[in-house]
Amino acid sequence: MLVGLLREEALGERRVALVPAGVAAFKKAKVEIVIEQGAGVESGYSDSAYQDAGAEIASAADIVKRADVLVGVRPPKVSLRSGQVSVAIYDPLSAPAEVPAASGATIFSLDLIPRTTRAQAMDVLSSQSNLAGYLGVLLGATELTKILPMMTTAAGTLPPAKILILGAGVAGLQAIATARRLGAVVSAYDVRSAVKEQIESLGARFVELPIDAGDSQTSGGYAKAMGEEFYARQRQLLGDVLSEMDMVVTTALVPGMKAPILVTQAMAERMHPGSVIVDLAAERGGNCELTQPGETIIHNGVKILGPLNLSSKLATHASLLFSKNVVTFVLNMVKDGAIEMNMEDPIVTGSMVAKGGEIVHPAVREKLGLGSAS
Repeated sequence: MLVGLLREEALGERRVALVPAGVAAFKKAKVEIVIEQGAGVESGYSDSAYQDAGAEIASAADIVKRADVLVGVRPPKVSLRSGQVSVAIYDPLSAPAEVPAASGATIFSLDLIPRTTRAQAMDVLSSQSNLAGYLGVLLGATELTKILPMMTTAAGTLPPAKILILGAGVAGLQAIATARRLGAVVSAYDVRSAVKEQIESLGARFVELPIDAGDSQTSGGYAKAMGEEFYARQRQLLGDVLSEMDMVVTTALVPGMKAPILVTQAMAERMHPGSVIVDLAAERGGNCELTQPGETIIHNGVKILGPLNLSSKLATHASLLFSKNVVTFVLNMVKDGAIEMNMEDPIVTGSMVAKGGEIVHPAVREKLGLGSAS
C-alpha cells in the first residue's frame, strides 16, 4: 500500500497533511510513503527529514499515478482515478458540487468525522480550531489600545482588559484559556447552557441571558442553527454586554451553513473607540455584520478583524496535529498493510462522501437534491 502526499496548492495554505513523524508511524504499519518535493517546506519540514523517516521523494505526476491513497489538507487539484482513495478537508456540506465523485475515487472528508470518543484523535476540526482560538486572542491583543493584564506601576494602576468570547466550542474554550493566561477579565456566552461548567472551570464568567435556547446542541456535539427570532432576541440582550467590553472574539459556527450574525452594526457601534472584534467565523461570512473576510476594518473607532485560515499561520504545530489526525484516521482502515473499509464503522461511513462514482453521504446527497444512495 502506497500513501502519497502532494504539495498544497490552495492560496495561503502553509500546512502539510503528513509530517516526518507520521511517515514513521505509517512505516510501522507496513505502509509506504511517497512525498512530492518541497511538500513540507512551508511548515518547517524538509525533504531530508521525510527521507530520514523512510519516505520516497517523487514528482506530483508520479505520485498521482502510483499512490493508492492521497492525503492532503485541502482537496488535491489533480484528476483522481477510479479506486484511488483521497483524504482531505473537502467541505462537502458547503460545496457539494465540487466533490469529484464521477472520478470513481473513494473520497473521505475529514471535516465530517463524527465527534465521538473513539474519533477524537482523528478530529481535524478540533485540533485546528484549538490553534485558531489561541491565535485569535493574540491578534486581538496586538490591535487593542490597552494591555490585557492589570499592571501596577509608580505612575498608577492599569485595570485589566475585559474580553468577551462568543461561542464555547473548541476555539472558544482555547480563546478563554489564552485570554485568562494573559491576565484579562474574561466573560463567555454560548447558546448551549451545558458548557457553563467548562467556561467557569477556565476562570471566565458565564453570561446568562433570559432567553430559552431549547434543544441547542446536535447529537454530534455541535451547536444547532437557531431561528431568526431567537438570534434577534439574543442580539438585543448581548448588546448591553458588548458595550462594556474591550475585546470580543466570536467563534460561532454551524457545520455546512453560513455563520450566524451575533454582532450587528448597531451592537458594534455601542462599543467604545479603540476596542476590537476578532471574528473567527470570517471564513463562513462572519458572526459580525461588519466583518470583511480577510481584512481589518475600522468602524466608529472599533477595529474588526476577519482573519482567514488562522491555523495555517501556525503551520508547524498545526501540521503536527493535523498529521496525527490523518495517520490515525487512515490506519483505522488499514489491516496487514492494505486498506480495508469497514462499512459498519461510523467513522468510515460518517466521513465517506463518494464511492464507486456517486455521492454516498446522506447529508451531501440532500444538499444536492439527490435521493437515497443506490
